[in-house]
Amino acid sequence: MGDGSSGVLSQEIDLLEQFRSGDADAFETLFRTHQRSVYGWVLRIVRNTTAAEDITVEVFWRIYKARARFEARRGFEPWARRIATHAALDWLRARRPENELTAELMATQGATGADPAVTAELRAKTAQAFERLPPQLRVAALLAVVEEQPHKEVADALGISVTAVKLRVFRAIRLLRKDLERQGMKP
Repeated sequence: MGDGSSGVLSQEIDLLEQFRSGDADAFETLFRTHQRSVYGWVLRIVRNTTAAEDITVEVFWRIYKARARFEARRGFEPWARRIATHAALDWLRARRPENELTAELMATQGATGADPAVTAELRAKTAQAFERLPPQLRVAALLAVVEEQPHKEVADALGISVTAVKLRVFRAIRLLRKDLERQGMKP
């Protein structure tokens, strides 16, 4: 007497094996199933809807090209997140306009009851300091602190240990504080 979960798991593994062997229908099924979550993950990193759409397409192209290295028993979602994270990092390194993150963060964060002018200035300077972080530290801090993703998920997506995520977040926060102090702000 099973609960049916072993049959579902078996079907999923079969689908993943078919994908691995190059089955276009299996790839299309995976694309439809995981497109939204991959897009959401990329958007958390790049914070630009147009870029996230383009990167999502790139991610699935990379997934398809790398299908022979995929291990079905390890699961599709963590593997897709890792590829998505690397594609987003590539975009951040190559094409990120300087003030785009600043504008995005200022638009998404509201005043907290403090003096709006001071809050806006602090947000702007924080966003600028954030933009100056090395991409690997920026992504770790974005996902773990801003997006409040579990350290384990961030570690899996970046292909590093949980300890390394915590270290990157610590370094990012330390660099942000130093940058804000240089700008005359007391974090």
